[in-house]
Formats: sequence, structure tokens, C-alpha cells
Amino acid sequence: MQHEITRLTSENLDLRESIDKQTDQIRKLKKLLKVYAKKLKDGEAAEIAAELEGEENAAASGDAIATVIHRERSYMGMLEYKKEDEGALIKNLILDLKPKISTGHIPGLPAYILFMCVRHTDYVNDDEKVKSLLTSTINGIKKVVKRHSDDLERITMWLANTCRLLHTLKQYSGEKQFQAENTSKQTEQSLRNFDLSEYRQVFSDLAVWNYQALMKLMEELIQNSIVPAILEHEAIAGLTASKPSGLRGRASSNAKEMEDGKDSQISLDALMRVQKYKSLDALMRVLNSYMRIVKQHAVDPELVKQIFRQLFYYLCAGALNNLLLRKDMCNWSKGMQIRYNLSHLEQWLRDNSLHEFGAQAALEPIIQASQLLQARKTDSDVESICDMCSKLTTAQIVKILNIYTPVDEFEERVPIAFIRKIQARLKTRDSQQVSSTAGTASSTTLLLDTKYSYPVTFPFNPSSVALETISVPDQLHLGFLVRH
Repeated sequence: MQHEITRLTSENLDLRESIDKQTDQIRKLKKLLKVYAKKLKDGEAAEIAAELEGEENAAASGDAIATVIHRERSYMGMLEYKKEDEGALIKNLILDLKPKISTGHIPGLPAYILFMCVRHTDYVNDDEKVKSLLTSTINGIKKVVKRHSDDLERITMWLANTCRLLHTLKQYSGEKQFQAENTSKQTEQSLRNFDLSEYRQVFSDLAVWNYQALMKLMEELIQNSIVPAILEHEAIAGLTASKPSGLRGRASSNAKEMEDGKDSQISLDALMRVQKYKSLDALMRVLNSYMRIVKQHAVDPELVKQIFRQLFYYLCAGALNNLLLRKDMCNWSKGMQIRYNLSHLEQWLRDNSLHEFGAQAALEPIIQASQLLQARKTDSDVESICDMCSKLTTAQIVKILNIYTPVDEFEERVPIAFIRKIQARLKTRDSQQVSSTAGTASSTTLLLDTKYSYPVTFPFNPSSVALETISVPDQLHLGFLVRH
């Protein structure tokens, strides 16, 4: 029995010693974890870990040895790379970068990394290296946008980063006009040896090219939603029963087909006709998706305003052109439905604080067309109608009045005499001012130019991000970059 007690006591002591060692190890690991969480700077965590280990060893040995205190390293906001690593830099940072990785870090990180590489080439005064880097960057961005021409997020990401690189080249150029909001440290970090003003123009042109690619894709994705959402969507109950004869039968029978379930094999045509009741919601979801993407990638606020102004012009042009060519859309009840649908777009602009920056004005032609359909059309209304339709051309107003189709016995077609009075009044208006819808339309213009683009600009937008605080994440696979 005594022998068994001795054995158990010995085992107990061994276990206590093991627990003490593990407790010490846990304490050390917790300290290391705090260091990694707080610092997140290349090289520092390993050095501080070594320091902590030295402190632990000193404490364990009980020796009163003076310890070396590690000073926090100060960085200059530059990244060094070898010339032979330029291809890997472009490939990993531009060609292979996925949007979901980019959004997990500070906005514009690829642009900052590229500029920090430019700063080091300026620091060592290697003009051949900086020329090669900037040329490869431009070609890489073009290549990735062309390769992923159907990827809205990727194009948005590189539009945002191209603009950020353009702004950064200005902010650190050393020119007084771009230093007003700089900190003293940022001013100290200005380029010393290179004047890259010519490259700024190249990056500005590249940003325009990226913007055009983005708008082209946005318009393609939204094109098929315009007519169903703005012209055909019927959200106001009771107005659909007043359709012109010949249009009522098939649509109502298809809807009844869907409701009663008489035909288990519903035709695609019937499905599409019923789908129009959901089309406005679909358009709103697309707009919300666009807004989410531009915000995720921190597109400049001034550029966001221009993107949606252009997009809403495209919505207006598509809707108005179809209205002018469709007799079945030109009646009082349709005018009411269209105006209701447009009010949702206007509310979306207000919700996103875009209504005062051109997008609302871009919708005016189709808004005024819907109001014209609802307006009373008597001789006493000639003046008010002409004033109301200030964003429509003479040809557009006359066309709508000519194809206006009453939907019930209480209405009549617009009299020819009334249309002539409108024309005479509009002739006076046109002689006083050049009637313009998109800035180029004349009084004889009927259809809006769906290819028209507002001029795009990139107002200078300096950054408060300190270059010396930026580290390169492991996910970018740029371990060959040396931070200075």
C-alpha cells in the first residue's frame, strides 16, 4: 500500500509539472496573439515574439539580466521589388486579383501598393524601372478589363483603383495645388526625382475607357428591363380594364390562365406577360445591386453621381423611344401607370441622395411625356401643355398627340386643330431657345440617341490614408515586396 501511495504521489507531481509548463506556454501564446492582433506589420511580430521568448527564459532562470527593448519600426511608405519580379507583381495584383479579396481590405489597396512601388523607384531614381512599371500597370488594367468584359464587379474595382492611382499621383506630385489637404508627412513623401504629369493624363484616359466599359455593361444588363418596368408594369389596380379593344382579350386570358391553373403547360408568352407585374421590382433590385457594388469598391462619390446620371438617361431614352413607337401606350391610363412607375425611380434617387446631381433631370423627358398623356387637351390648355413639356422636342410632342388613342367612350382623339395650335406655339418657343433633351437635340428630333454620353470627369479626391501604415496582405501573394 505504501508503495502504491508513493507511485501515485510521484505521478501527481509529474502531472502538476506538466500542467505548469502548459500554462506557461498558453500565457506565451496569448501574448503573441495580442502582438499579432495589434501590430499587423511585416517583420515586427516575429521580432517581438523573440523578445517575449527572451523575457520568459530570463524569468524562468531567475537571472536578473537586462533585456533589449524593441523599438517600433518606422516606415517610409515605400515598397521595393526586383526588376525580375515586375511580371509577378502585375499578375498577382492586377490580372489575378478577385473583387472579393479586394473588398476585404482598405479601399484602393492595389492602387496604393502600385504607388508605393513607384515611390521606391523615385527614391532610388530609376527612371527605366518606373517607366516599365507604369506601362505594365496600364497594359495590365486594360487586359483584365477586356478579359472580364462581362464582370461588373471587376470592371468597377479597376475603375475605382485607376481613379485612386490618378489621385495619388497628383497628391504626391509635389505640386502646391494638390497639397492643400495633405498632412506634413504626406507632403514630405512627395516624389523627388520624377515628374509623372504625362502619365497622369494617360491614367485619366484609362479611367475614361474603364468608365465607358462599365456603362456599356450596365446598359446591356438593364436594357431588357426598361420597357417591362417603366411602360408595361401595371401597379395601379383598376386601370388595366380600360385597355383599347383588341389588346384586352389575350392579356386577360393569359392572366386568367395563370390564376385558374387550367393549362398546366403555360406558354412562355403567357409567363412573360404575367412576369411584367414583377418587372419594376426587378429593375429596382438591379439598381440596388449597382449601388452596392460601387460602394463596396469605394468609387469616388462624384463619379457615382455621373454613373447614375448616365444610367438614368439611358432608362429615359429607352422608355421614351418605345413610347413614341407604340400606339397602345399612348392613352390616359397608361400615362398614369407610367408616371407611377417613374415615381419609384425618383424615390430611389432621393433615397440614395442622387436626385440633385443630374439623374433626376435625365428622367424629365419621359416624365413629361407621361404627364402629357394625362393632361387635358382643350384650346385653353395649349399654353400650359407647351410650358409643361419643356424637355420634349416639338416632334416628340406632336407625335404623342397624333398617336394618342382613347381607351373608353368618354375620351376622344386629339383634334387636328388642337395639334396645329400646339405646333404654332412650339414654333414660337423654338425660335426663342434651342430645344434640347440631351444637349444635342433639335426641335425636329423624334427619338433620343441611346448612344449619347455625358462627358465624364474625375475631380481630384485626395486620400487621408498614410502610406507608412499600409502593409501587404498575404492573400495577394506579394511576398517578394520589401517594405521600407
